[in-house]
Amino acid sequence: MEPLDALRRIAFLLERSRAGTYRVKAFRTAADTVVKTPREELESRSAAGTLSDLPGIGKATEKVIREALAGQTPTYLVELEEAAPEHLTEGGLAYREALRGDCHCHSDWSDGGSPIQEMVATAMELGHEYLVLTDHSPRLRIANGLSKERLGKQLQVIDTINAHVDGFTLLKGIEVDILDDGALDQTEAMLQRLDLRVASVHSKLKMGPQAMTRRMVTAVSNPLVNVLGHCTGRLIEGDRGKRPQSQFDARAVFEACAEHGTAVEINSRPERTDPPDDLLTLALEIGCLFSIDSDAHAPGQLDFVQYGCERAERLGVPIERIVDTWERDKLLSWAAGE
Repeated sequence: MEPLDALRRIAFLLERSRAGTYRVKAFRTAADTVVKTPREELESRSAAGTLSDLPGIGKATEKVIREALAGQTPTYLVELEEAAPEHLTEGGLAYREALRGDCHCHSDWSDGGSPIQEMVATAMELGHEYLVLTDHSPRLRIANGLSKERLGKQLQVIDTINAHVDGFTLLKGIEVDILDDGALDQTEAMLQRLDLRVASVHSKLKMGPQAMTRRMVTAVSNPLVNVLGHCTGRLIEGDRGKRPQSQFDARAVFEACAEHGTAVEINSRPERTDPPDDLLTLALEIGCLFSIDSDAHAPGQLDFVQYGCERAERLGVPIERIVDTWERDKLLSWAAGE
């Protein structure tokens, strides 16, 4: 096993298990250093005991690199593999098998923790055929949202990546903020350049029910919106604490989704589990489409779709109504309104 492969796998397993960010960062930083350091230097430093002189190499990562260079599977990786369950959930395996991609993820261009290329590599390793990159829009400054200019540059990066990968497509997307009046936080011209658009409420989550309903109905009725992201905005656990769900007329919102062909996201992040079961069941009864998404902010979190798959199976969501089980061209045609 190469040192880089060992470090990447450890970081993936830590992210997948929801370990602390600081632990993950140590291995991601070490992996970046290994990429930039010739193997001959790694070997000579390992022999001399000076690996830790390299930037970002600490005691734990040094041991991993040293063991990998010696042809061993690093001890720490063995421990993590033994502790990691093969499946994060008991149910949803048929749904996970049916998923072809993921319509909601973030990179270090906004508030994600890893470069686009690392998100792509992990998505491919997980068997995805496509991944929609949906970094945040400009007004979400706390998440380093992308201006029109930065998003334009990102689209060029996506084209370059797609030119160098086979059997996989990185799709151009955005998680665009739904503004107070239901408008979208990006220019129409830029939104039209994208393959798929997730629209989410991130601000004024305590807005009154009537105003919030108008806001959301306006957004999901916009032909440029394909997926309604984490519709209630709730948080039920995690480092950010708990947050109650927004109040709105869910029937009115989901009926607008069904009318305009906008998918309701089954957000798979454990701290969100959004929408709650009762609202997901309502959207199912109304006839909505769905998108099972990881909302990953790190490569290992891409595997969180297993949680969404378990919920979809348990609540009886038909697989054919889940848009990211569709082949890429069908997904793109739907997203383009064709």
